[in-house]
Amino acid sequence: MPRAESPATPAVAPAPLLVRLRGLRPSLSPAEDRVAEQVLADARAAAALTISELAAAAQTSETTVLRFCKRLGLPGYPQLRLALAEESAQPRVSAAKTTDISAKDSIDDIIAKVSFADASAVEETAQQLDRQALTDAASAIAGAKRVDIYGIGASAIVGIDLQQKLHRIGAMAFAWNDPHIALTSATLLARKDVAIGISHSGTTKETIEALEAARRRGATTIAITNFPLSRLASTADLVLTTAARETSLRSGATASRIAALTVVDCLYIAVAQRNLRRARKAVEETRDAVSSHRVS
Repeated sequence: MPRAESPATPAVAPAPLLVRLRGLRPSLSPAEDRVAEQVLADARAAAALTISELAAAAQTSETTVLRFCKRLGLPGYPQLRLALAEESAQPRVSAAKTTDISAKDSIDDIIAKVSFADASAVEETAQQLDRQALTDAASAIAGAKRVDIYGIGASAIVGIDLQQKLHRIGAMAFAWNDPHIALTSATLLARKDVAIGISHSGTTKETIEALEAARRRGATTIAITNFPLSRLASTADLVLTTAARETSLRSGATASRIAALTVVDCLYIAVAQRNLRRARKAVEETRDAVSSHRVS
């Protein structure tokens, strides 16, 4: 698709503190992670603690708590307490207990927790999504000769959805979930091409390898992941992050997929917008092409 002039990118507020914290957890030290666990378990209660009390609750030192604040981009502990107090006052945060399922939960509890996790994943992903990265990614895809999409397991489902959307508006897009085919395809990319790696954890070896191969060939690389400091993110030129909460029973796996699909939908629309007339015409023609396969 021909490249069109990108629309102006609006400023976006920083991601909510708790959303940023969940994304950073894999990069925290064990002591810092204990502080994170205390904060995420009850933000309102943590906001009421002194630095000494929070350090004691997390079985660590005040120095670690201060280092934890720095990791979140805060100058000190007073700013952390203020941010936690502000966030815990928000209706959605104050209503959120835990999305994990217990043996005592009723069917109503299960429905409430799963729907809350899914709705939060979409809402928080939209809040923290990097507008500039999304704009740049859409421009790169709109001007690409070829788009490769890599994803394994549940991420492959997201990749296929993106491939179908892009292909339907005339983009030459391919989704690969076989590691060998992904690598061979990545090795054939060039500078005008785009490669997209999808992994919730950002640690899927096969996806990382394919994206690294594409980058060596000069393709623009894009990562869609929940963790901005992950290995996959470090491999990409552009990073689009999701905000989904994992649970012990992996009900978060659905939330993570919904969050990634939200990013994919935004990316698709942003690409289509760059040549809206052509995109609309392509969607109409493809709809007409399959109309005879629908029952009346």
